[in-house]
Amino acid sequence: MSSSPSFTAAVSAITDAFGDPTRRSIYLLAKERSGPDDKGITASIVATEVGVHANVARHHLDKLAAGGYLEVVSGKNTQAGAGRPSKRYFAVADAVKISEIGFSVRSDDLMLSLLGRSLDRLPHDEAEQLAEEVGFEYGRAMAAGLTGEALTQGRRTLRSAMQAVADALTAHGFAAHSESRNNQLRIINNHCPFGEVATEHPVICAVDRGMVKGMLGALVDDDDEQTLGKVTTESSFAQGDTFCATRF
Repeated sequence: MSSSPSFTAAVSAITDAFGDPTRRSIYLLAKERSGPDDKGITASIVATEVGVHANVARHHLDKLAAGGYLEVVSGKNTQAGAGRPSKRYFAVADAVKISEIGFSVRSDDLMLSLLGRSLDRLPHDEAEQLAEEVGFEYGRAMAAGLTGEALTQGRRTLRSAMQAVADALTAHGFAAHSESRNNQLRIINNHCPFGEVATEHPVICAVDRGMVKGMLGALVDDDDEQTLGKVTTESSFAQGDTFCATRF
């Protein structure tokens, strides 16, 4: 079953450039430091000022740049032994008004809050199943839209499909990566685009798990597909953990 247009639009709104408070803070920081005499911001500056990991900072900066809100200037890294070119980010003049950011955030927060409250009115097991089914449906639609290596080789092993899923989740604001530890496979999310609403209504975390199951179900080969029935949420921000983990 394909994702309905209204649900697709809702997910797009959730992951909009300014629908996340961390990303909004980063943009405002760039705005403050993009004057004629300023040198812009870097991932390390954002990590220090905003209080996030450098990889998370870099993810948000690149998303803002891809959306046309930040301009990227690359230069040589002056630190000895450093191989990665330095990147400085500058706010694009008049790309967006601060008032527009506020409106976007309020709209997304309201929609998420309504979703959480609606699910809270159902029995827990029923609400979690519904949230996972919605995520699964959207995950299948995401997999159908993947291009490049993720699909050119047809059905894949679970391990190889996991990286494609992590990349797709990262594009949706989860800052995800896959890992194998103690003979178990996990997808780790270092950021949650659902923000504080997921903490207030933890059942929303089932949407994330459903997205993972939906994408993997469309990508893996038949031998590994039975493993998807064992997908569980191992840890989450909503439970007070420092990251979200989906385990196989």
